[in-house]
Amino acid sequence: MLRSFHWMDEHGRVQTYVDRKRLAWLLSVVFPLIPLAAIALHARSGSEWWFLLPLVVVYGVVPLLDWMLGEDLSNPPEAVVPQLEADPYYRVLPWLTVPLYFIGLVVAAWYAVHSGLSWPAGLLLAYAAGLVGGLAVNTGHELGHKRSWPDPLFARLALAIPVYGHFSVEHNFGHHRQVATPEDSASARLGESIYRFAGREIPGGLRRALAIERARQARRGRSFWTPHNEILQSWLISLLLQGGLLLWLGWMVLPFLLVHNAVAWWQLTSANYVEHYGLKRARLADGRYERCLPQHSWNSNHIASNLLLFHLERHSDHHAYPQRRYQSLRDFPDLPRLPSGYFGMFLLAYLPPLWFRVMDPRVLGLAHVKGDPERVNLDPRHRLAQGPSRGGELA
Repeated sequence: MLRSFHWMDEHGRVQTYVDRKRLAWLLSVVFPLIPLAAIALHARSGSEWWFLLPLVVVYGVVPLLDWMLGEDLSNPPEAVVPQLEADPYYRVLPWLTVPLYFIGLVVAAWYAVHSGLSWPAGLLLAYAAGLVGGLAVNTGHELGHKRSWPDPLFARLALAIPVYGHFSVEHNFGHHRQVATPEDSASARLGESIYRFAGREIPGGLRRALAIERARQARRGRSFWTPHNEILQSWLISLLLQGGLLLWLGWMVLPFLLVHNAVAWWQLTSANYVEHYGLKRARLADGRYERCLPQHSWNSNHIASNLLLFHLERHSDHHAYPQRRYQSLRDFPDLPRLPSGYFGMFLLAYLPPLWFRVMDPRVLGLAHVKGDPERVNLDPRHRLAQGPSRGGELA
């Protein structure tokens, strides 16, 4: 299934590019099936320890593979990007994941209620399903930036899985405009733990999404409660899905759904926390912020986790050029670089003292920062924000 893409160079010679990761992108499609694999292994063996498998893979095996396989710094030639983006193979892959999210949630919910699991095993299964719900938000993120049908439809469907239908509006029209500024609820500040960040980001994102969509519909002469409201469309699908599970499986499935949704939301918060921690766009003379550049997002080229997340970790190029599809995203020299892929960074973020020790010096050591607190998105409670610069000393 490898395909060659051809273009003519400046000397009139035909050049060839082959995407060596073309088949490997299927990993992003099948990765959401991991809770079903745990269910199958439990059904065969009877051991509830199998429900640890998704957590071991996500937080153990994938970071280990990222470390072992290293990074891929290669970029597709710009001359073949139009061909890459027109190739239907790459477009279809994110679509294929969407029904798998629905199937996975329904099967996991049924199994949690009817298989006689102990409460710890049921909790682990709900957590594993929530990890997949977070992957659904990632797919909705990739598709939600695209305007060509049926990408927006599949985005709404994917975001409906964990009841996160407000994400596309908030992300596209809120986060992308205010990213790497103190005003952005989805950009973490240096010195801010992920737990404090969650208390600001989750409600802040919801409020911003509702305000944006209300204003968007008002400009079209419509009420917020119009059928054209993109948030309400996705929430209606969530109601049909999770309400249908409640009617079918009874109230015993409610704790499962609550854990599933909470974990999925937490996964999105974890990604937001990692992606822009401490980074800040400069203010221009007219009071506006400079346009978003690749240096305003943390980047990772780690192979394993990028292949499982539709290249989400090449986040610098995504924010600078949000219409680019995942297969075309590029690396740039001199970017803020994460020491691991996202799943490894999530674990680090959950331990704030270790996170600060690893990441704060990286922020202050960036070439465009050089320890200057004015060039950092600082938590107001951080020592650097409360007094004159002390040579990059950390709180």
